[in-house]
Amino acid sequence: MPTDRISRLLEDLRLLDSGRFELVQALREIILGLDASVSEEVKYGGFLFSADKPFCGVFSYAKHVSLEFGAGASLPDTFKVLEGEGKLRRHIKLSSVQDIAAKHVREYLLLALNASLKR
Repeated sequence: MPTDRISRLLEDLRLLDSGRFELVQALREIILGLDASVSEEVKYGGFLFSADKPFCGVFSYAKHVSLEFGAGASLPDTFKVLEGEGKLRRHIKLSSVQDIAAKHVREYLLLALNASLKR
């Protein structure tokens, strides 16, 4: 069940851009459905997801939604969709709900979750 902070952020997003709201909601549903241990909180202006340790975040920007992986550099990029060149972080830019399947988001989320549970 969403906290007040989560509900407020979702409502703000819904009022600003219904398309990005729909995309964020679709991502939240997938992420929270990965495992019963997954929790979410509002942090850094977006949604941070943890299963004992943080493993991803969802952040809405003016023209896209970014799915961020704090340890994304260590994930295998089989489908070549991870962006970023830092030592640790990687992200996937999403513009529509259709991008979720096209960019194999669920597969990357499972990799990130499993990696965080092994640490």
